Amino acid sequence: MDVVEQINYPKQADPQETRFQRDKIIEGLSDAEKVWDVIIIGGGATGLGTALDAASRGYKTLLLEQIDFAKGTSSRSTKLAHGGVRYLAQGDIGLVVEALHERGLMLKNAAHLVKNETFIIPNYEWWGGAYYTIGLSLYDLLAGKLGFGRAKHLSKKEVIKRIPTIQQKGLYGGVSYHDGQFDDSRLAINIAQTALEQGATVLNYFKVSGLLKESNKVSGVVATDAETGKIYQIKGKTVINATGVFADEILQMDIPGEKAMLRPSQGIHLVVDRSFMPAEDALMIPKTSDGRVLFAVPWHNRLVIGTTDTPLKEHSLEPKALEEEIEFIMHTADQYLIKAPERKDVLSMFAGLRPLAAPQDGSDKTKEISRSHKIIVADSGLITITGGKWTTYRKMAEDTVNKAIQVGALTAKPVKTKDLPIHGSTEDVDRKNHMYVYGTDREAVMALCNENKDWVLKLDPRAEFIAAEVIWAVRNEMARTLEDVLARRVRLLFLDARIAYDVAPKVAALIAKELNKGHDWEIKQVSDFRALAKTYLLVPYPGQV
Repeated sequence: MDVVEQINYPKQADPQETRFQRDKIIEGLSDAEKVWDVIIIGGGATGLGTALDAASRGYKTLLLEQIDFAKGTSSRSTKLAHGGVRYLAQGDIGLVVEALHERGLMLKNAAHLVKNETFIIPNYEWWGGAYYTIGLSLYDLLAGKLGFGRAKHLSKKEVIKRIPTIQQKGLYGGVSYHDGQFDDSRLAINIAQTALEQGATVLNYFKVSGLLKESNKVSGVVATDAETGKIYQIKGKTVINATGVFADEILQMDIPGEKAMLRPSQGIHLVVDRSFMPAEDALMIPKTSDGRVLFAVPWHNRLVIGTTDTPLKEHSLEPKALEEEIEFIMHTADQYLIKAPERKDVLSMFAGLRPLAAPQDGSDKTKEISRSHKIIVADSGLITITGGKWTTYRKMAEDTVNKAIQVGALTAKPVKTKDLPIHGSTEDVDRKNHMYVYGTDREAVMALCNENKDWVLKLDPRAEFIAAEVIWAVRNEMARTLEDVLARRVRLLFLDARIAYDVAPKVAALIAKELNKGHDWEIKQVSDFRALAKTYLLVPYPGQV
């Protein structure tokens, strides 16, 4: 059996390490007369950021998520912390400046997960070098003191040296620039942990099914613990709807029959082996055949290629890629890479939905739909935050809490999150070891191996992850299901769905023992997860017709 190479783990677990105890957290909801300052519906980037902002200011804060943290859009991004080169081209300077500033704060406050990444734009037109160098120099300038590095013009020879598998025919040269790259759901979990440390009550698998009202004003929520079925009526001075693409469903609870405010736009990504682009740099195609932007980004020793931008009429918890989206990415990759992936080469394919403001003129052009965030306050006092992107989660949260202070007549307190380190943050990062994502928790994760020597073993010889990470996810990162662990704590489903499929029984057994679940629970977890894992692949596995 395979183990992590050259492990040197401490004899004692970090005394600061505390187990996540769901039952004790839920006890905080037992007082029906307690009035929270802020109740947040939704545990994605925006909701978690809002919980952290509110709790760090000293407000009594409760966050409820119907499934798992970052289950939706917030675990399915292109893994970029960026200002948005595309928005600069569209002239949205304000949005770019805000995002570049927040990108800098992300790197400062979550240094274990956010990194400075170099991107290369290949030029196949003679004028491309000068055009993009000038534009990206402005991009750097707008970042100010929080800049990541200057844009540079590259010769054809330099581009080929740095991206050996780049299509050389017609290549004039290129431009390199800097942006951020990160792990989205890992950051979401660390923000949840930070919010808990700041005094917030944060719970997954708690579905809000209704709003409480007094004199036509929202005064709380009705929520159900999905694990026990127990229903709670919870009072709050303010209620914040941070449910992303599901925001209209909460708005319907407030005003039944209300016109839809959002239109989901789908983006898909294909994950392939790094051999298709064995480079430390990322590739950015600024204008594809249909005018979209495409990225090929190194991520956890794989390559993520995406994204599409397809307007949809409906949303779901597990969106499916359209055939046209898959073909678009594969065709575009074939144009720019000598060795382009085929369907059998795709290790994982994931789709995510962006919550965009619905166009009022019936237009389906998503590039015309605002990417900036908006805060809407209903007549009932329900606060809804929509739009935005991962990079600006902290600023969205700050603006939302500021609005809650007004709506709920809360005592005004200054924002604390600009300089607040996220749980695990450290600048001592060894990215050659996959355990770097745990930051300051890394030694405590490895110390679990003293409790059970088998936990040092790899889950599968083909992947880097070990059993101790599963135990840590359940004990300290609020994981409750097989999917929680393999999709959003250990990112195996997103990195290689075949291996995730294969290790499901072993991981389910580890989780079941930790949660005191029976064999029937294990069997159902494996069955459900394997059905899901099959949808992340473009060819049948294992050998099904």
